[in-house]
Amino acid sequence: MGSRIPSHQLSNGLVVSGPPEQFKERQPTMGSRAVPYTGGDVKKSGELGKMFDIQIGDHPPPLKPSRHSSSSQHNSGSVRSGPNSGQISKKSSGPMTPQLQPTGLITSGQLGSGPQPRRSSGQLGQLEQTASMNNKKVVYGSAVTALSDDVKVNFRVSKAVVWVFMVVVAMGLLVGGFLMVAVKKWVILVAVALVLVPVGVVIVWNYVWGKRGLLGFVRSYPDAELRGAIDGQFVKVTGVVTCGSIPLESSYQRVPRCVYVSTELCETQGCGSKSTNKKSNHSEKYVADFYISDFQSGLRALVKAGYGAKVAPFVKPATIVDVTKENRDLSPSFLRWLAERNLSTDDRIMRLKEGYIKEGSTVSVMGVVRRHDNVVMIVPPVQPVSTGFQWLHCLLPTYVEGLVLTCDDTQDADVVPV
Repeated sequence: MGSRIPSHQLSNGLVVSGPPEQFKERQPTMGSRAVPYTGGDVKKSGELGKMFDIQIGDHPPPLKPSRHSSSSQHNSGSVRSGPNSGQISKKSSGPMTPQLQPTGLITSGQLGSGPQPRRSSGQLGQLEQTASMNNKKVVYGSAVTALSDDVKVNFRVSKAVVWVFMVVVAMGLLVGGFLMVAVKKWVILVAVALVLVPVGVVIVWNYVWGKRGLLGFVRSYPDAELRGAIDGQFVKVTGVVTCGSIPLESSYQRVPRCVYVSTELCETQGCGSKSTNKKSNHSEKYVADFYISDFQSGLRALVKAGYGAKVAPFVKPATIVDVTKENRDLSPSFLRWLAERNLSTDDRIMRLKEGYIKEGSTVSVMGVVRRHDNVVMIVPPVQPVSTGFQWLHCLLPTYVEGLVLTCDDTQDADVVPV
């Protein structure tokens, strides 16, 4: 009886002779070992936690014996019990050992170290926290534009007209003076005076009402639609503003998330009930880049008011603190504000005014449209904004440089939550 040759079938269906090949099971190595997901928990991280002397199991690792027990305890540290029980913190004079935080990040310092708030009970802790917040003076960088004391509103008249008028007046005075001496006639001088008096009245009128005429021109200027505005077009856009990358905060009231802030201290030095010599002792005005959503089209544009841009804000400030001869009681917050800026508290009549444009306010901006890819920007115009002749109000052409920024006086009541 002959021996039967064993055969087996492969996975592809082919039948071959011989016994099937026996594969030996290999021992798992450290590289092929499946590492469980720890989720940032140090206790599940295995050898990684042991590298930094962090407790892995339920029992802490035993302390190593030292030859000099007293010096070892002084140099190597001590075991402390606290909110994280079972952890061992070490203090040494050498380099700081990196610790593994519960998030899995390796940082320097002890576990749980960092700026911890000072704990105190009762109203004392609240007062200390409020005082620490109020004592911080906000300092902005180059991305925020620091404005001057007041907006400069100038008049624009042709130089040729000015020179012709001055020559005519000079000739009239010369001829009038000669006739007065030679012929004893005052006709020419009276005529020159009749010409100069109305001109002087017009100049004084423009100095008094020039700024108000400029605001009237801005309000009456038609709003443009950003969606149809072309690159380089001068437009006026009215809409709701939102903060850019750097929100501002008012100096005294600490109003957060503003696009424009202004704090001005006006003081009068001297005695008497009627104070004179009024001046602005300290002024802080800042504006940064912000966004405006057009009411006409709903398009959002970036207003480039930061990085030293020329901006002419017309925002009426409100009186916050009013110190008179009868009312000399200064609040602690006002005294602190003066001390932060090294301002004296002498016997003076002081008035603190503060204005701001908060996020969500309705604002009108006049500038030039710039388009870059899909971004619409409003930048300051190169040429000053001129109102032209306003014959009805007897106003000469008034101009102002930079972005024109206006906001309603009742801005707190019209703020839109954003």
